[in-house]
Amino acid sequence: MSNATPTPLPKYIYKILPSSPPPPEPLPISLPLSALDARDNFMHMSTSSQILGTLQNFFSSETHVYILRIPYERVAKFIVWEDSKGKGPDEKGGCWDVDGKRGLFPHVYANAGPGEGEQGLKLGRDEVESVGVWERGDGSWSPESWPFGEDVPKE
Repeated sequence: MSNATPTPLPKYIYKILPSSPPPPEPLPISLPLSALDARDNFMHMSTSSQILGTLQNFFSSETHVYILRIPYERVAKFIVWEDSKGKGPDEKGGCWDVDGKRGLFPHVYANAGPGEGEQGLKLGRDEVESVGVWERGDGSWSPESWPFGEDVPKE
């Protein structure tokens, strides 16, 4: 895996949550880790240019998902930008983008303070700006149903 910092940096990064259970309102200090994040010991995030691929590869059976919109500045010091060339989704640190065509992925490492989060990882009300519901269209995910007004995903 290679690490670098892309330019320009994104304004937002995104965390996808499955349709069930819905995230609590208001968000807690820290949401539970997904099984994938717990396995890899970092939180998998996507940029707007990666999120459609993530949805199609990991959330294809969902009718809707929750998108956590995180201003990059809030987590920048905990981000490691990594590619996953040659590593499939079932491998530790792997990804759907085994050819690296969507660039480096933002992964959040060790951002929890004492008594916060799980495994040193935390994602909750301090990091998340807003939560949107993204409805899947006729059989596929589409930018047309993007729940936020800006940073529309690119195919």
